Amino acid sequence: MSRTCFRRGIVSLSAAAALTGVIAPGATAAPPVASCAPALADSAIPAQVPVLDWSENLGYDAQGNLWVSRIYRNEVQRYDAAGRLMMTVPVEFPGAVRLGPDGLLYVVYGDTPLSAVRPGGVVRFDPAAAVPKPEVFVSGFTMPNGAAFDASGNLYVAAMSGVVRVRPDGSVDAAWGEPVAGLAANGAAVHDGVLYVTSNSGPLGRIIRIPLAAPADHATVADLSAPLPGLPDFADDLLADPAGVLYVTTLAGQLVRVDPATGATCAVLDGQPLTAITAVPGRPDELLAGTEHGTILRIRLSH
Repeated sequence: MSRTCFRRGIVSLSAAAALTGVIAPGATAAPPVASCAPALADSAIPAQVPVLDWSENLGYDAQGNLWVSRIYRNEVQRYDAAGRLMMTVPVEFPGAVRLGPDGLLYVVYGDTPLSAVRPGGVVRFDPAAAVPKPEVFVSGFTMPNGAAFDASGNLYVAAMSGVVRVRPDGSVDAAWGEPVAGLAANGAAVHDGVLYVTSNSGPLGRIIRIPLAAPADHATVADLSAPLPGLPDFADDLLADPAGVLYVTTLAGQLVRVDPATGATCAVLDGQPLTAITAVPGRPDELLAGTEHGTILRIRLSH
């Protein structure tokens, strides 16, 4: 898919620059966390067809069902608690899957460079319906990927064209988004009045803090490094745990723990390329991660 080429192309260019001694401006390694216990991972849902089942994003509905964006298949799939595939819903190039405060499921669509000519946006549907029918909630975005709700029901969409705030009625808050237009954001997570986004446009692997009440005051939290010294990493999705600690997935296969108060980072997991991360309801030390291979990983954190 073109999005794969887009991401791998950026990483290849950065790697070439590093080998010649030229690092992207601002791409500095974050300080290590003093103590960071490794996580354990195993397969929660295996891929039926590797790569074709690329799991771009994932999230839970109010009934505890897991929904996975299969971007190559142009659909989101519902799995029950036992990991059995129960339903598919067609969505074009799906990205983030987020449960809305109204109980509906919101799914980013158009997560592809083709959205420059065929804009993407967000669809929503009732996940409990016998036959869910996606309807467009908002549109007009270039390569949207991540999404997150705040406590007031505003939806923040991370896109190549910038970060967009969408009001509960589906209207875009253009004034809020003006200071973060062109940010080339990827993943999004909200915690305690702050929106955190990943960005890969100079340098790769940047984590940015955006105060919801003052988006013009956005600032860098950390720049992630790849396992090879001197190389930046491509940051994809992220989540904030109840304490505000961030967990970020990367193209190099890392799950990186980030302390937003200090910018300290460490990789708790290192393996295959990770696309997205979600918390498992009722299990504070357990996460699920999507992969480019398609397998959904179960990750158990250690403290």
